[in-house]
Formats: sequence, C-alpha cells, structure tokens
Amino acid sequence: MKLTKVLAIFVLLFTLVIVVSAQDAAPEPERYCTPEIAAEMRAAGTFIPIISKGFQHQFWLAVREGARQAADDCGVQITFEGPESEAMVDRQMDMLQTALDRNPAAIIFAAVDSQAAIPLLERAQEAEIPVVAFDSGVDSDIPITTAATDNVAAAALAADMMAELIGGEGEVAVIAHDQTSRTGIDRVAGFTERIAEAYPNITVVDVQYGGGDHLRSTDLARAIMIAHPNLKGFFGANEGSIIGVLNAATELDLGDQLVIIGYDSGAQQIEAILSGLEEGAVQQNPVGIGYRSVEAAVMALRGEEVPPTIDTGFLWADATTIDDPEVQAVLYQ
Repeated sequence: MKLTKVLAIFVLLFTLVIVVSAQDAAPEPERYCTPEIAAEMRAAGTFIPIISKGFQHQFWLAVREGARQAADDCGVQITFEGPESEAMVDRQMDMLQTALDRNPAAIIFAAVDSQAAIPLLERAQEAEIPVVAFDSGVDSDIPITTAATDNVAAAALAADMMAELIGGEGEVAVIAHDQTSRTGIDRVAGFTERIAEAYPNITVVDVQYGGGDHLRSTDLARAIMIAHPNLKGFFGANEGSIIGVLNAATELDLGDQLVIIGYDSGAQQIEAILSGLEEGAVQQNPVGIGYRSVEAAVMALRGEEVPPTIDTGFLWADATTIDDPEVQAVLYQ
C-alpha cells in the first residue's frame, strides 16, 4: 500500500474518532424558558416574525415546528414565512421589510443572500430590534447570534466518509444549492477543502449549483455523470441537491457505480439510504435550530447574554445507524 494511502487512512480514522466523540458528548441544552418567563412574555404581547429561506423543502417545516414549540414554551407570538424558492432574494427582502414595518419585539432571519439583507438589518438595529440569524447567517455583526449547524465541519465529515467509501482515490462531484448563502458557501468549502488537504488522490471534478430545486439539480447532476464516466462519488449539499443526484443516478442506472452522500433527510432520501442507493447523509437538527432561535430572541429581550453562535450539532446517518434513537430524533419526512 502506498504511503499516501496509509497516511490518508490514518487521518480519516483519527478525524472520525474526534467528530463522533464530539457529537456523542454534546449534551442536550437546558431549556431557558420557564413558566414565569412565558407569563412575562405573554403579558408583554411579545411578537417575533421569522423569515425563512424557503418553504419548498421539509427541512423548513421541521424548523418551523421547533420554532412553534419554543413559542409555546416561551409565551411569544410568531409568524413563519419564506419565499417559494431559495433563489428569490427580492421576495425575501419584501418579507423582511413587511416584518420590520410591524415593529416587532425581535426578528429571526435566515438569509437567502448573506449580503442583500444588510441595509434592512441596519434599520432593525437603529430601531433597537434584536436580530437572531438561523441556519444561514449574514456577513454582518448585526445579528446577536446565529443558531446553525457548523456547516464547514459537517461537510468535512461528508468528505471523510466519501474518502473512506471510495477507497481514498478517484473522481467526485458536488451539487449545492447556491453561492450566496452562508450554508451554500460553507458546505462547498467544507467538503472541497477537506478533500484537497487530506486526500491527494481524490479529485473534485465539478461543483454546480441547482438553487435547491429538484429538477434543476437533476439536470446538472445528469450532465456531470455523463461528462465524467469514471466518477466514483457524488455529494449533494442540501435536500433539493441530493434529490437531484439520486434522480439522475436512477435515470442513468448508475446506482451501483456511484457512492452518493447527502445532507439533511426527507422521505425520498431516507428511502434511498435504506435501499442502498445512497450511502448516508449528514443530519442537522432542524427542530433544534427553530427552537434555539426563538429561545435566543427571548433571552435577548430579557437582557440576558446570548452567545455569538449557537451550534445545534449534526450526526451521520446510514443504513446501520438510521434507527438509532439519536438519529431518529433529528430525521424528518
């Protein structure tokens, strides 16, 4: 066995031990809101609008469920909305503008474009309205915190698993949702940079962006698979992206040839993992993201110190672990 392969395998095993241990050791955070705090917020008529990146994926519905749970526990009123597509920056800006016009107690926001929202967020800051970012932050220090997955680390885990599953060498490709949100930027960087630094015999031959749309991602994935007949692996960086990869692999009958790794869950992806078409996926905690975002807004409104980032964690799910209780707790259909 070549020395480079030995080193790559050692690095992979060492990294997986650290990542898995860190994830397993992370305790369930203690909930902040007590009945007394809920009564206080209820008496104040606390209203907090939540502006999501979209509604086309089950992921956002799971985030909404977590936000609703926190709203009940904390005694606040919320709304939860997002544009029809994660590419609709102008539509999201209209929603943010409307939310500001209602003079809310706080705003919770997941940016489609990490820079486009800054002028409106500056308006919120001037009005002393706390802003909590979730899932996808902005290129600004205006948000008091961001509740999200460490997407760089999560995508690096996907790269490590890919390297292990394809034997440490070969061609791989990536479909992601966009180049403008922090999630899109960080997941691509986490995956490609990890491959570049740790696996010299693996080449990322293409990275494309499908806007989180199933059909567009399918077209892009199909084109990459046809253009690279020696492709050994494919990473889909969000729910819409990985569904496109799975569709293309099924259409071209390449399921036995490709190692497919995804991100998030949803019914189609869970079925693909159980059937063996997909090797596994990085799982976020969407309910936790929604819950902790509302909780952080309430903390800020009560003058409590809020950490600058709230890491909501991630797990690896494959056919051998998908029924584990800790994995089941973060899956959504």
